[in-house]
Amino acid sequence: MKKIKKALISVSNKNNLDFLIKNLVRHKIQIISSGGTFKEIKKLGFKCLEVSNYTGFPEVLDGRVKTLHPKIFSGILSNRKKKSHLIDLKKNNFEEIDLVVVNFYPFEKTIKKINYRKKIIENIDIGGPAMVRAAAKNYNDVTVITKVEQYNKLINELKKNRGSTSINFRNKMSEEAFNETAYYDAVIANYFNKQTKNFFPEKKIIFAKLYEKLRYGENPHQDGAIYSLENNINIKQLNGKQLSYNNYNDIFSALLLSKSLPKNIGTVITKHTNPSGVSINKDKIKSYRLALACDPISAYGGIVSCNFKINKKLAIEFNNIFLEAVIGNGIDNDALKILKKRKNLRVIDAKNVKLENIQNINSNFNSILVQSPDNNFFSLKNFRIVSKKKPSFKLLKNMIFAFNVCRNVKSNGIVLIKNDSTIGIGSGQPSRLDSCKIAINKMHQYQTIKNTDQIIAASDAFFPFVDGIETLVQAGITAVIQPSGSIRDKEIIKFANQTGTILVFSNTRHFKH
Repeated sequence: MKKIKKALISVSNKNNLDFLIKNLVRHKIQIISSGGTFKEIKKLGFKCLEVSNYTGFPEVLDGRVKTLHPKIFSGILSNRKKKSHLIDLKKNNFEEIDLVVVNFYPFEKTIKKINYRKKIIENIDIGGPAMVRAAAKNYNDVTVITKVEQYNKLINELKKNRGSTSINFRNKMSEEAFNETAYYDAVIANYFNKQTKNFFPEKKIIFAKLYEKLRYGENPHQDGAIYSLENNINIKQLNGKQLSYNNYNDIFSALLLSKSLPKNIGTVITKHTNPSGVSINKDKIKSYRLALACDPISAYGGIVSCNFKINKKLAIEFNNIFLEAVIGNGIDNDALKILKKRKNLRVIDAKNVKLENIQNINSNFNSILVQSPDNNFFSLKNFRIVSKKKPSFKLLKNMIFAFNVCRNVKSNGIVLIKNDSTIGIGSGQPSRLDSCKIAINKMHQYQTIKNTDQIIAASDAFFPFVDGIETLVQAGITAVIQPSGSIRDKEIIKFANQTGTILVFSNTRHFKH
């Protein structure tokens, strides 16, 4: 490529602008600019030609139209090797523009800060994306820069190539430019979809920013990365190895459950995205021990998520077992010192994580499944008592707690609860009856059950036959909570009444495949 002679600069983000201009001037590159960027360049003490003087056409419509002019776009889009293009430029007294440095009005930042629609609309950039697309299309002849982070790369290219850039560099910048315009348009499209509550438009655009490239995916032979729909995933790693693909999966699963528990109460232990133990005992140490006691073998190499601030005493407990990660709503300094003794233990502060604006996205076979999240907080109105025997208010609250845990267990899911803690979990089985048996086996394996104990069973979906609830009752379960909807609901209610079992129906089903 021949030496760059003319650059058009229009940037919303003016960081490092001084550094950029200094280096362009060294290569004797003429600078054209407009609006706030022009003023800033002049303020910095550099020569600069204003777009309106360059085109001979003033800015109009309160600055909505500045760079949208044939002289600008012909200069960017002209094929330097095509004779007819060169003739057109000469005939119209147009000049080639070799470098375009543009970043857009901060639409994404604006919608996060304000809710004033008029102001938001004015932050939809028109000229900027148009110039970037034009320059990116014509990468054979034009260099396009869309981010401050690219300035150093551009300067190095100019030094290396004596004031020009290589085709490989221009190609790479073009790729990044189209990603930038696509992302920008996606943010705008999704804003309008959200305003009209059109969550499933004819053409769904899912946009995300690369948060981190991972060592590998689910297995070492798979590549992996994590993208965020927000600027941040709101978890802060304070210690340990880099989080893996599987770690992130487990952490998010643990947080979905722990953040749904009562405020500042609850311990969740997960393994392979399934809870192995949960407790809402108000005593922090007891809460952890009870969650661990549900299935201490599965907890080995698992993840603990506390819906409260982790203290020193709890940290000592954690170090008595091998864990992949520990998550807290804040972590005491003394606790952190103790946890850091395990150099590989991932320690996560998740106090800023909230169950808001979550989308459930799953992809397979080049298709994307999207749904709203299943994270509504339950209340008494979501349930109805259908048995003759009625639960106490305390027992009913515990039944709802059991049901909340169960919706976070892979289907078919069965959860057994005693007092305020899980004592058996059966998950991910093709047969609901098998899940019942697994939960019961876990209970007998790790728990001491007295005849006076009130044991609750929760199911994420209805029992299609009486044999499921029958198996639970025979194992000593005294109360069952499940969704309604089976053609055999009446048979199941009848069985509950015959056996003196408390039976509560949910109005909603909660599969988690």
